[in-house]
Amino acid sequence: MNKESVMTLLGEIKEEKKGGEGGKEGEGGEGGRQEERGSVDSGWGEPRADQGEALAADIKARLEEDPGIDAASVNVSYKIQPHKVQEELKPLDSIANIIAVGSGKGGVGKSTTAVNLALALQLEGARVGLLDADIYGPSIPAMLGEKGQPKTDGENIIPKEVHGLKVMSIGFLVEEDTPMIWRGPMVTQALEQLLNDTHWQDVDYLIIDLPPGTGDIQLTLAQKVPVSGALIVTTPQDIALLDARKALKMFEKVDVTVLGIVENMSIHICSQCGNEEHIFGEGGGVRMSEDYDVDFLGALPLDIQIRKEVDGGTPTVVNDPDSRIAQIYREIARRMAARLALQAKEFSAKFPNIVIQNS
Repeated sequence: MNKESVMTLLGEIKEEKKGGEGGKEGEGGEGGRQEERGSVDSGWGEPRADQGEALAADIKARLEEDPGIDAASVNVSYKIQPHKVQEELKPLDSIANIIAVGSGKGGVGKSTTAVNLALALQLEGARVGLLDADIYGPSIPAMLGEKGQPKTDGENIIPKEVHGLKVMSIGFLVEEDTPMIWRGPMVTQALEQLLNDTHWQDVDYLIIDLPPGTGDIQLTLAQKVPVSGALIVTTPQDIALLDARKALKMFEKVDVTVLGIVENMSIHICSQCGNEEHIFGEGGGVRMSEDYDVDFLGALPLDIQIRKEVDGGTPTVVNDPDSRIAQIYREIARRMAARLALQAKEFSAKFPNIVIQNS
């Protein structure tokens, strides 16, 4: 088996795992044959903390199927890089990738999903930040069980660190029962300050939990915030899907790639008898993904434990990391990160600004 064959094999495996492209410098790795032994370094563009050994074993087994290789040595590593954002914008210095989580409609479990996916990415080995962009109704502090004013370094806000995440929300700056009676310009200015005046300290992913709808916050995000991709959360019912479609089309119009769709409250499993029932309909998220040719990243159940755990300030992924629901969140997070890894990389930061002056 020659190098080209090894690169092709890596590409096939990465496609199966929804990972980065094989065969590219710095991602495909090196393959070779020395005295009937094969050596491969396989690089991935998304975190896979607890899957490295399994991936290496998979690649090793497939290599050794070749009669020309008696034994193979495989090393799996990952490196998260900034990816392309909107035209005329560049990634922020301390944030490699910003992922916006939207829904178009309230009440579909978007914030719960955003929190658990951020925690799932962190468990995979990534450095993750979480920004609550819902200025009128911030819920992230309660979901993470965190209160109190954040500290500052004299110039910037130091984000709260909760369950390994760097977190910022307007909810840390005001009392829980204080209404934000602000007009649009004040709200958008607050979002910009929360993003730009927070010292995020080099995160691989910043998850932004958007408010419902397609208003001022979303427009500001599209025009002034360098977003690498967006995630749409919906329930299977037609009314929720109607608004989710609007959110998806909004991201398309402002040149933000939609990484995929997550269907929340997909099925209810009775905690008493185990009966399964599609309370909000069935298959809506899959149909929407097919209609708009975007990835369907996964479906989450309507389960009382999700509600209890997030209400208690310890979301499912950290409260019960070995549970089936936590594993679903982690699978969705891996697919989301893998889909992002397929996008074009952002190289503008590697080139200096060149100024030509006439003397």
